[in-house]
Amino acid sequence: MAMLRPAILLFILLALVTGGVYPLVTTALGQWWFADQANGSLIRQEGEIRGSRLIGQDFTAPGYFHGRPSATAESPYNPLASGGSNLAGSNPELDNAVRARIAALRVANPQASQAVPVELVTASGSGLDYSLTPQAVAWQIPRVAQARQLTPVQLSQLVAEHTQKPLFSAMGGTVVNIVELNLALDALRKN
Repeated sequence: MAMLRPAILLFILLALVTGGVYPLVTTALGQWWFADQANGSLIRQEGEIRGSRLIGQDFTAPGYFHGRPSATAESPYNPLASGGSNLAGSNPELDNAVRARIAALRVANPQASQAVPVELVTASGSGLDYSLTPQAVAWQIPRVAQARQLTPVQLSQLVAEHTQKPLFSAMGGTVVNIVELNLALDALRKN
């Protein structure tokens, strides 16, 4: 019995620290130092939440830039069912899906080059990607320019405004936030 009491006291102490104090401290520090990120990196326009800067959306109309294919369950970019397709590179089903995506992209983007960027035909591991490389976005400029009746130069400037470079090159590549870019396209229409 003498050895049981310290074990119980240690269990209670550790339960309070790891189940109470630690979560409260990390939540408070997160709200203090990274309030936007801790609250979902939400995009607000005119008092309305339009999405998150860190979760892609299913833009399919010709006047929008399209993101990576999403393999989430039930619907594309479903944050409650994040995940990839789990198809191996050797799986014929993956080959067929990629071929179908390439054919669809070539039909939707006839004025673009024949070399379709790989990230436009392969789903990511999470299925929630919000960004593309500037090259994949530039490949789509002719289609979006025609649908929106804008010049490619205007769109290229808008893409450059929404291009995000990493602080250090070892921390990743340059990307374009597709959600913010498409919302900026909608804002152009209002002006």
